[in-house]
Amino acid sequence: MRMQLETCLAQAGGRSDPRTGSLSTPIHQTATFSHPRLGESTGYDYSRTTNPTRSALEKALAEIDGGARACAFASGMAALDAVVRLVIESKRRRVVCTEDPYGGTIRLLEQFFRPVGVVPVYVDTSDTRAVLRELDAGDVAALVAEIPTNPLMRVADVATLADAAHAAGATMVLDNTFLTPYLFKPLQHGVDIAVYSATKYLSGHNDVVAGAAVCRSEEMGTRLAAIQNAGGGIPGPMDSWLLLRGLKTLAIRMDRQQENAQAIAAFLAGHPRVARVYYPGLAGDPGHERLRRQARGFGGMLSIEVDDPDLVPRALAAVKVFAFAESLGGVESLITFPTVQTHAAMDAAIKDRLGINNRLLRLSIGIENVADLIADLDDALR
Repeated sequence: MRMQLETCLAQAGGRSDPRTGSLSTPIHQTATFSHPRLGESTGYDYSRTTNPTRSALEKALAEIDGGARACAFASGMAALDAVVRLVIESKRRRVVCTEDPYGGTIRLLEQFFRPVGVVPVYVDTSDTRAVLRELDAGDVAALVAEIPTNPLMRVADVATLADAAHAAGATMVLDNTFLTPYLFKPLQHGVDIAVYSATKYLSGHNDVVAGAAVCRSEEMGTRLAAIQNAGGGIPGPMDSWLLLRGLKTLAIRMDRQQENAQAIAAFLAGHPRVARVYYPGLAGDPGHERLRRQARGFGGMLSIEVDDPDLVPRALAAVKVFAFAESLGGVESLITFPTVQTHAAMDAAIKDRLGINNRLLRLSIGIENVADLIADLDDALR
């Protein structure tokens, strides 16, 4: 029987212990495993390599994304680091990346991969022609994109970019943290590796830091698992269990969060102190039609540009329901000031050109009552 995604999520990790029939995946809080006898193994030897709780998580992640194999990591950045190590094994030097990604992505590429010969190239991945020009220039190991981008919410034509990357001999990598497999299935659109900060929506409760990468091919998944084992940036059994628990409610959380986000975006679009709203769920947004064709929803993230930079510190101090905090995707609503928080590592001139400025605020919409969220924002902005 082929189950629908909501069913797969609700039962993530279930029935993974046939010995006891436990519905909840057991937490195998152990570093090592005894061997039955010389030359024999239970299939588990050391928890950096494999652990039953993490195995249940990785099986669930692969299933919900439709991948051949998934690898769980200690953070989203640990996942991306391993993926970049994998793609540059091709000996190609250039990595084409979206120009407004999460700031940690730029820090990783610039501070740790550029010094060893990797050449990051940044481009607006919502501009297909601009991406094609960079791919045509050759020597590209991978195209790394986000959907939507963080924090400007730009939307790429993923299938077209994946086809172009493959034609150029490059690997297509997509950070799908904002939409999750519930709203968008990257591998069905030709993506080779889907990357997640599982800290965010996959976990959903702001209580665990984790990452994941899901590979379309078994061959790529096997190699990524080898890098995962060698580097050792894995989640512990408890973190793996917390992430499995979070997956079970992903569908209902995302439904509520994007419903709230749609209403809040519409309200803010007419607010006298808001100069611009970045949310592809609004009909007038540049990425609206493109994302509507690709995904089953628009997600729970949005950004706004207020009319005066002096309003930013006052609004951040005034919110009572929203929390002024980094991160996103949890059940609690958060508000972030990207230019000095999530994107502090980005060059100031580039931030200014893109619009990641001293008037931009990023909102992660939670599951609270939407009237309370709207009233809180209205009070803070006024």
